[in-house]
Amino acid sequence: MELFEFSRAASAPDAIAAGAKSKTAQQGADVRYLAGGTTLYDLMKLDVERPQYVVDINRLPLDRVEKIEGGGLRIGALARNSVVAHHPDVLKHYPVLSQAILQGASGQIRNMASTSGNLLQRTRCVYFRDVTMPCNKREPGSGCSAIEGFNRNLAILGTSDKCIASNPSDQNVALMALGATVQIQGPKGERTVPIGEFFLLPGNTPQRETVLLPGDLITHITLPAMPTGATSLYLKLRDRASYEFALASAAVIAVVNDGKFDSVQIAMGGVGTIPWRASAAEAFLKGKSTDPTLYRAAAEAVLKDARPQSENGFKVELAKRCLVHALTLVTKEQA
Repeated sequence: MELFEFSRAASAPDAIAAGAKSKTAQQGADVRYLAGGTTLYDLMKLDVERPQYVVDINRLPLDRVEKIEGGGLRIGALARNSVVAHHPDVLKHYPVLSQAILQGASGQIRNMASTSGNLLQRTRCVYFRDVTMPCNKREPGSGCSAIEGFNRNLAILGTSDKCIASNPSDQNVALMALGATVQIQGPKGERTVPIGEFFLLPGNTPQRETVLLPGDLITHITLPAMPTGATSLYLKLRDRASYEFALASAAVIAVVNDGKFDSVQIAMGGVGTIPWRASAAEAFLKGKSTDPTLYRAAAEAVLKDARPQSENGFKVELAKRCLVHALTLVTKEQA
């Protein structure tokens, strides 16, 4: 058992002051914030996480889901996944987010897991979770065991020769497609980060997964208003029907008028080192007809730079078919 100091933050400034004690913001951090704990507890038991300080932030008033001016929605960092998934405004205006959350984990875990905790969910790469094996994400410079090892479930987009771990979250794929923003408070004040800039590709520093700095505290996730007439959907392909991570998934938000795409927003999961915004497919489809023969070309554009490993080459075709089917289902609803 690794000893650590436990405290409860009475306010955001208290939490930030405690968090600022950390020398690093990502792997091996000296300080960890505790919300639902559904990932943190597991990683501490596995000896992957060894914080010296654990700061409980559950007493902070950050659990509300509320409408904001302009028609958007603000989700508190501590809002539980089950609350968000079943919230009337999410069900009505952001079904893609509700569907994504409900296809992740189990009911019991969703009752505990927080919005910000899910946002920061760590990879399920078996080598990251096994402290006897080299892992650059866990111990920079030690090597990536997955490249020559078991990599069936890992990423084919955004990888580097240092790391091929995939982002495991379903929620994050929907947030990426929605163009969410992340509100952060830290020792240097408040800032807002578009979700497309929040996650970091592994490159040469896979231990850094996000732009968070020591002491930074996520307070809210903000969703912009959905486009008028939009239909959205989350499609997840996995080995079994429940309690399983995606091999490939797609979040699609589309507005169709007169048989053509007025707008389309797409993100993919299970295939990227980060939730993958499919900008190439969006650009290809915008203004084009809802012709299923075009969906394949859009999917090809997204996966053209895929770098499959020894065991996950099947993901290239699976991801293409996932996106084609998701687009087909979304446009069928608007036909």
